[in-house]
Amino acid sequence: MEIILLEKIRNLGDLGDQVTVKPGYGRNYLIPQGKAVRASKENQEIFESRRAELEAAASEALSKAQARAAELEGVVIEIARRASEEGKLFGSVAVSDIIEAVKATGKELDKVEVNLPEGAIKVIGEHDIDISLHPEVSLTLKVLVTAE
Repeated sequence: MEIILLEKIRNLGDLGDQVTVKPGYGRNYLIPQGKAVRASKENQEIFESRRAELEAAASEALSKAQARAAELEGVVIEIARRASEEGKLFGSVAVSDIIEAVKATGKELDKVEVNLPEGAIKVIGEHDIDISLHPEVSLTLKVLVTAE
């Protein structure tokens, strides 16, 4: 399925790129979310007429993400959990726990922005968490898990 991207999408393309995606991804996610339109002559003309507006919105979103990254830079989150003597947690520290701890510091973070590639944290210690605020803006947040 050929589509025209209306915003930058990680691992796919930039604003205005015409790319080929699997039909389900385009039909069920990109088009309903307003991130892309089907590639056709009419849609290409409509896109070109709105290009300046879309680029302005994209640059505004990028500047907001950079400002949020500056706020979160250097923040260390401490989470206390019950743990065994070997350092294994009774339970785990998940994305929702990290978001709550960040909100307690007065900052905002969304569920889709937190990346835990190895799954939930299950041992005490210091962990680096990848935060992706925008396709071009990402940072590392330190999470210190301690025993209660």
